Amino acid sequence: MKPRLNLCQASPEPTEAVAALAVVEWLTGDECHALDNAGFVAALGPRLRRSGMALDRLSLDLRILHPEIRCCTLAWAPGEPIEIHDREHGIERARGFAKNPVLRVMETGQPLMIRLDERVAEWSVLEVFRGRGLVELIMLPLSYADGSISVSVFGTAQRTGFTDAERSLMKRILPALRTVCELRALRQSELTLLDTYVGAETGRRILAGRIRRNQIESLEAALLLCDLRGFTKLSNRLPEQRMLVLLNEYFDCVVPAITEAGGEILKFMGDAVLAYFHRDEPQAACVAAFGAARATIDALHALCVADAEIRAGIALHHGTVSYGNIGSGRRLDFTVIGPDVNLVSRIQSVCSSTGKPLLISERFAELLGSPDVTAIGRHELMGFADPIELYVPSQITPSSFGPSTSPIASVA
Repeated sequence: MKPRLNLCQASPEPTEAVAALAVVEWLTGDECHALDNAGFVAALGPRLRRSGMALDRLSLDLRILHPEIRCCTLAWAPGEPIEIHDREHGIERARGFAKNPVLRVMETGQPLMIRLDERVAEWSVLEVFRGRGLVELIMLPLSYADGSISVSVFGTAQRTGFTDAERSLMKRILPALRTVCELRALRQSELTLLDTYVGAETGRRILAGRIRRNQIESLEAALLLCDLRGFTKLSNRLPEQRMLVLLNEYFDCVVPAITEAGGEILKFMGDAVLAYFHRDEPQAACVAAFGAARATIDALHALCVADAEIRAGIALHHGTVSYGNIGSGRRLDFTVIGPDVNLVSRIQSVCSSTGKPLLISERFAELLGSPDVTAIGRHELMGFADPIELYVPSQITPSSFGPSTSPIASVA
């Protein structure tokens, strides 16, 4: 049975109150506010030791709003670099991790003390504390206004564990520490959500205050539009849940190829992805976009599923776009518009009619400057008065996708 944790067993001495006040003032001051999370933990640990706490290990397990990560652990020890561990969603179901005492504090909101001489099994799960000669851990909840809970963990190698005065110091600084961590969590969640749903560059524009309707600016960029072939037939044939899984597998091929090449995804339009690549030199933007298209084709070629043939058509063009806010009232959207956006969309439609996996505009081909690009003739595009010359890379053909992995007929 765990001993009852009493953080303040006696009235604090004046010197203890002064030490706590110094830490609280730092936590609420400009210096602390300017630090990133790693810098914050790196500065907090030594400051607590200077206040008289026999602190040999400090960790903050910060809950964050993230599509892949449940919480982030930042751990400090004297004379060591800060350790950072991202804990993915589902870690609570991992073998042996369900009994993790940090997760217990997150779920219950109750403080917890662990002494090494109790030989508790949970200790072995905490890799940031293992093998350090620690005698006692005190885990304190940091309860946020939205109901989520982060955890601060104080560890000592002091033979008798933490003293009453040291526990009193923890109690006195806890509200300020909670507030600092909550503000940091909100800031991180804000950036993560913007990056997740609108993209990093668009997120920066929003945070910079460019959120009024009709705030438009021109941008020269390489445009990439990738569209899944036969989406309607697939979605009519397969159950909705299965179709959702297939869509995510498809996006897992497309999105990393774009982002790793430095592209910015503007829209998920059902089964289509619109992205742009901006560089100081137009040729560099085209090279990056072309590399992303090739990487997408390679990833789709390697994707094998039992009940469908996953193929796509990709269009590439370079031009000028208008980038900014459209909508009404308080419901706005960042988007790109202009003739060049219309053109890349029409080029992509030719991918479907011709069976070509990748088509390139004449302007893009000129900027790319590759000798392995071949003209395939002029094509009529809806909404454009004159036929448009299109190109394909000579090393990419429809057979690049390989034979169908399904006995069903092609859905292209």
